[in-house]
Amino acid sequence: MKKIRNEGLNNSKVMDIAFQITEVSGPRVTNSPGFVRAANYAINQFTQWGLVNSRLDPWGDFGKGWELEKSYVAMTAPWYRSLIAYPRTWSAGTNGPKAGEVLLISAKDSVELESYRNKIKGRVLILDNLIVYEQSYKPAAVRRTDEDLQILGKVTEAEDTAAMRRRRERNNAQNGVPRGVLAALKRMAVKEGAIAILSSAAENHSGTVFVLQAGPYKISDPENFLDIAVGLEDHNMIIRLLKNGTPVKMDVDVKTNFQTTDTKGYNVIAEIPGTDINLKEEIVMLGAHLDSWPAATGATDNAAGVCVMMEAVRILKAIGIQNRRTIRIALWSGEEQGLLGSRGYIKKTFGDPATMKLLPAHDKFSAYFNLDYGTGKILGIHLQGNEAARSIFEEWFTPFHDLRAKTVTIQNTGSTDHISFDVIGLPGFQFVQDRIITQHSNMDSYDHLMPDDLKQSATITAAFIYNAAMRDQKLPRKELPKPLSIDPVTGSKR
Repeated sequence: MKKIRNEGLNNSKVMDIAFQITEVSGPRVTNSPGFVRAANYAINQFTQWGLVNSRLDPWGDFGKGWELEKSYVAMTAPWYRSLIAYPRTWSAGTNGPKAGEVLLISAKDSVELESYRNKIKGRVLILDNLIVYEQSYKPAAVRRTDEDLQILGKVTEAEDTAAMRRRRERNNAQNGVPRGVLAALKRMAVKEGAIAILSSAAENHSGTVFVLQAGPYKISDPENFLDIAVGLEDHNMIIRLLKNGTPVKMDVDVKTNFQTTDTKGYNVIAEIPGTDINLKEEIVMLGAHLDSWPAATGATDNAAGVCVMMEAVRILKAIGIQNRRTIRIALWSGEEQGLLGSRGYIKKTFGDPATMKLLPAHDKFSAYFNLDYGTGKILGIHLQGNEAARSIFEEWFTPFHDLRAKTVTIQNTGSTDHISFDVIGLPGFQFVQDRIITQHSNMDSYDHLMPDDLKQSATITAAFIYNAAMRDQKLPRKELPKPLSIDPVTGSKR
């Protein structure tokens, strides 16, 4: 533990790794050039550190890669303003510069939408949905207090469905209209030759804009109409001008590139082979998702997790451990589209959670540790309902109490790649962190990473991986789940 602490806290390379993943590689939409740059960097770095079998590992069919090559969006009348604006992922471009008036769409259902037919050619569209801005007096980032952590450690109920509920609510509507109406409007826009649609959300304010996807990305799906995310201040201003009868004109020039040559999805995998003749076939895993959204460089979501996990294996190689079990690191793709990379890996490696038909490797697996909650330091771990692991993790945290890492909570946490392991009965854990994160926005950049927090997280992760690889027994397991009838990401029935 002293060697791990010294290497992780005093000789850290975590920010060098983060720089390569973010600013050198750029945004990392799955199958995009930025993702490929980051994946190749990781593969080469693992090899240089002495890991083996460092490779791209296909997990199944994903779809189109996407890259933004040019974006200019400005209001030109009644006066000029360059907008903070970002085309949503998998949007088509404009095929050159376009200029047009903005048309306010007030339809709330498909019947009202018909009144706009044959009226939208050459227009920029915006839905009639003023977004109320509420001034917040809360700090932008908050550290968890000792009291917060004590409460979390005393939780007795494992289930926490809040994250799944929020995801379903986000999926139900955009811009205050049902998704079906918005989809119909976009189809009409493509057919009639509109330029783009502007969209926003309550969280898009004070210069921060959250940018997800414009629509589907499968190779068989048509290109999505150009959907541009803007700040609510610009969004509301345009609506107020139009409702006042003041014409608004815009210039839009967007170029996007679709990669369709290779539609498979790939994870990055590498290993430190085990040395114990009786245990080397058993696996301890750590991982984080490499993919990101395109408005910034995906620093806290999730280059933070990637650089911590990469640094953890670097620490272990640097101090020359002779791990009994094999240590395997995975950098996932397609996490932002529904844990696709980890789910695909689980299905081909360990078994199918839909049927619970298990493969031999399932029995040789010990544990998986994940990091995906931003740049904040590790403060503990979610047991994911696995009470039998509590005393083990409490012991493992003991050397790090001075770094505030000691909370062990029975509570589940969701929305990231450890869930893919949990649903097939494998011990999968997400660390408790200070939730300091700028995910999915144009502010998710390198400068929002916190070096001391990342050093602390990498050190503790390295210690957990070492302990898991060296203990006589695998980590304890919960009761094997029944075949999965509910999707763990969307909450919908299979």
